[in-house]
Amino acid sequence: MTFANLKGAAVVLVLGTTPALAQDHLLNTSYDVARELFEALNPQFAESWQQTTGHDITIDMSHGGSSRQARAILEGLPADVVTFNQETDVDVLVDGGLIDPGWRDELPNGASPWYSLPAFLVRDGNPKGIKDWDDLIRSDVQPVFPNPKTSGNARYTYLAAYAYGLRKFDGDETATQDFLRKIFANVPVFDTGGRGATQTFAERGIGDVLVTFEAETGGIAAAYAKKGFERVAPSISLFAAFPVAVVDDNARRNGTEETASVYLEWLYTPKAQRIVADHFYRVADETIAAEYAESLPAVDLFTVDEVFGGWDVVKAKHFSEGGILDQVFVNQ
Repeated sequence: MTFANLKGAAVVLVLGTTPALAQDHLLNTSYDVARELFEALNPQFAESWQQTTGHDITIDMSHGGSSRQARAILEGLPADVVTFNQETDVDVLVDGGLIDPGWRDELPNGASPWYSLPAFLVRDGNPKGIKDWDDLIRSDVQPVFPNPKTSGNARYTYLAAYAYGLRKFDGDETATQDFLRKIFANVPVFDTGGRGATQTFAERGIGDVLVTFEAETGGIAAAYAKKGFERVAPSISLFAAFPVAVVDDNARRNGTEETASVYLEWLYTPKAQRIVADHFYRVADETIAAEYAESLPAVDLFTVDEVFGGWDVVKAKHFSEGGILDQVFVNQ
């Protein structure tokens, strides 16, 4: 599955003839495992901003579990933009009056400049022979992933495993939910976010397989090359959009609306897309995506719409208080 073509030419900075903005500062509130990605992206944007406007810009970052980050913004964190890994967390801010409705239509590809999918990272030589979601319920396998109550990363893991169960059990919801209970029961520790789960697996040596975004598996394998971690793609997985949006209410108050919009538009430029692909994300720019096809091979992907009927259904049926997630995650 690939993104639709970007509309028209690549987005470019549009402030070449505009006066200096009131605020050359942004707070980007992002998901837990995006630190290295934005450490690479932000200096490049700052360089483009300085060349275009003649001003320096400071981009501060806040990282954490995506759902926890959304709650922090609702509680007063003055984020100008969000770069999340779950659409529902942006919608929480819409419901809270901080982001204007229709945010998906403000940027190409549903306001998602890149995407990923839940995948596996196993230890050197894959000693447990872990290949697919079925292996996560084996008594000799300990999967590691964060708490789906606090992590958008883990919610995608939950949804991908659920989609696999529905296929395996011919749509039987009861059997699928029992499948999820068995996976959860095998998890040795639930960290609050994806980075904590990575540290549990890679540094503390806990567990047999880390389940996280494919982009994170590539980054971990490179960062811990001496440990010989191996990336494994399951037979099917779930398309995971990485939505971005201006936090309109905060940006209006901070005087950063234009700055925030340009920053998010810049994420679609070829320079930004190539940096993103270097970090093992699948990008919206199809020309650049083709350059990275060898390291990011085709995977059989489902969407939330196809499997679950859309995010509104997921929120009501799975992620609401007392929903299916609560039922299968009980006593964890």
